[in-house]
Amino acid sequence: MTHTHQIEVAGRTMKVESGRIGMLSDSAILMSYGDTVILTNANASDQPRDGIDFFPLSVEYEERLYSVGKIPGGFLKREGKPTDKAILHGRAIDRPLRPLFPKGYRNDVQIVCTVVSVENDNLPEILAINAASTALCLSSIPFTTPVAAVQVGLIDGKYILNPTTEERKVSDLSLTVCATKERVMMVEAGGNEIPEDTMINAIDFGFNECQKIVAFQEEAMRSFGKEKKEPLIHEADENLKREINDFSFDNIKDAMYITDRDERNAKMDEIKTAINDKFLETYPDSASDINEIVYKIQKEIVRDMLLNNHRRPDGRRFDEIRPISCEVDVLPRTHGTGLFSRGLTQVMTVATLGSIGDIQILDGIGEEESKRYIHHYNFPGYSVGEVKPLRGPGRREIGHGALTERALEPLIPSEEEFPYTIRLVSEVLSSNGSTSQASVCGSTLALLDAGVPIKRPAAGIAMGLITSEDLSKEEVITDIQGIEDFFGDMDFKVAGTEKGITSIQVDTKIAGLSKQCIHDAIYGAKKARMEILEKIHDCIPAPRSEVSMYAPKTSTITINPDKIRDVIGAGGKVINKIIADTGVKIDIKEDGRVFVSSPDHKAVDTAVGIIEGLTKEVQVGEVYLGKVTKIATFGAFVEILPNKEGLVHISKLDINRVNKVEDIVSVGDQILVKVTEIDNQGRINLSRKDAIAESDKNTDN
Repeated sequence: MTHTHQIEVAGRTMKVESGRIGMLSDSAILMSYGDTVILTNANASDQPRDGIDFFPLSVEYEERLYSVGKIPGGFLKREGKPTDKAILHGRAIDRPLRPLFPKGYRNDVQIVCTVVSVENDNLPEILAINAASTALCLSSIPFTTPVAAVQVGLIDGKYILNPTTEERKVSDLSLTVCATKERVMMVEAGGNEIPEDTMINAIDFGFNECQKIVAFQEEAMRSFGKEKKEPLIHEADENLKREINDFSFDNIKDAMYITDRDERNAKMDEIKTAINDKFLETYPDSASDINEIVYKIQKEIVRDMLLNNHRRPDGRRFDEIRPISCEVDVLPRTHGTGLFSRGLTQVMTVATLGSIGDIQILDGIGEEESKRYIHHYNFPGYSVGEVKPLRGPGRREIGHGALTERALEPLIPSEEEFPYTIRLVSEVLSSNGSTSQASVCGSTLALLDAGVPIKRPAAGIAMGLITSEDLSKEEVITDIQGIEDFFGDMDFKVAGTEKGITSIQVDTKIAGLSKQCIHDAIYGAKKARMEILEKIHDCIPAPRSEVSMYAPKTSTITINPDKIRDVIGAGGKVINKIIADTGVKIDIKEDGRVFVSSPDHKAVDTAVGIIEGLTKEVQVGEVYLGKVTKIATFGAFVEILPNKEGLVHISKLDINRVNKVEDIVSVGDQILVKVTEIDNQGRINLSRKDAIAESDKNTDN
């Protein structure tokens, strides 16, 4: 039987349809918002997975190019690995849902959101979060708390719900808010230096607008949702828990109160070895349970330390940042480098400047087709002292790179102001909490060192949260380190400038955040950000006045768009010859802007001169120094600009009467000529006689 349910959201219809497709999935729905449609399937294994100490949830966001009427590029003509955007959207679906599953649930759960139709006004990634939650609510999987998602824009000081394409172009804010009936589950934002109170009110606006969608899912669940299966919750053996607690609690507590990270970790390694030696023989199949019990003891101790004793593992105040150092000009041949350290977290960002033609081309279902500012993030095993194989970037690396990119994007100068493609690569050299926000700081240093005229420096910080079991008590802490992130409840990343916020990303491990927590985190991050910006200013107060000697030099000229074909030539013959002769890169825009790039200043000037010559308009009355190319009985042909030739009639060759052209000029001679006429057929008539007379007149004056 087919079931449908619908509501109006921001003047558009949101509808869910169940029962018509995907009969063998636990839950299969088509969810639409306007003409954007997401096919969502949710399934779970019948039994828990043995030998694990985590919840095996996988979320896939699948883009189909047919959804926007495109055929994929490449030889195979089919979709391949997920795009970076698809990976980011999958992560955004996962984050608000994961904390709402029953604790100790170990069944494999997979959610697949397939984008099958896209109307640009209605973003599929926002709908997909709602669709994933709805599919879970309608399934027999033990998930019973609906999550809603909306996007919030800001235009002329007014909040806009789910802005359209045209509204997004002029919006100062792109904010995604995910919420349950009670609390905010996830926040992602990019903004043009948004003031803190404006951001808090925007999140509150989004939370309130989510409530209608939450109620919509609850009604669908009551009307045609499946009966929920009783979850099989994994619990370690009670005797084992008691014995480990009696054997090791005091030792673990002593270890967790050690302020030095390396010393604390070494002590915990000793304790874990002792625990395994004592209990694995008696409980040989309980290795994962032992690890989980030890983890919970550590977590209990750290949370009690913070909540009840108001003490952090490293002894800092709750609003205190770890020691910071900033360096630039670290590498000799790169275009710009920034080395940022905060405690034991250290990131080096390298900036590379390229020609406009080096932009990244995007092949996906989004509106963006290319990027001239790119940020990449690498997190090797050695950054945490581990030995592991080096692979390509994973979901975490892609996510952190995108977050840093979003934080700096509003500050990057326009193509007209700075005609370069900009690539930043952040190398995590040491990780002990919030490397993504250290990347924002390192990237700011690298941009300034590279001479990129950014609007203002940016910095980022991560805020943490510790709550009591019933969420009635909470403490927000500044600049969380690894242990506080591992045992805490929130990773609230905020980046921005002295004027306001440029990005936010919030991860939570609990059933949502209170309004007070969001307020305290945002204002705590502002205080920390100002301190870091002072350190950056002390290191490098402004962008360097010139780009590196190793960076390409770029010159921009504007020509008549009708002359573009003259620069390119038949089959690219002309432009290819210029490139071959000078070694420059040339990029031409449809509006007539021409970008010429090369590390060699002279080569750029030479190429620009050639292009100007090819495109310069001949003006009547102007005097040119031309070259005689051909002689006839009636006159001489003279090239006054590249590919621009005119005729000097024999009567116009000299002030005195001329009997024979060869008496005055020869092929190859350079002579001054004046343009006297351009006829209806574009033929240019020249006069050496008039040019001589004008020259004599100027000499007399």
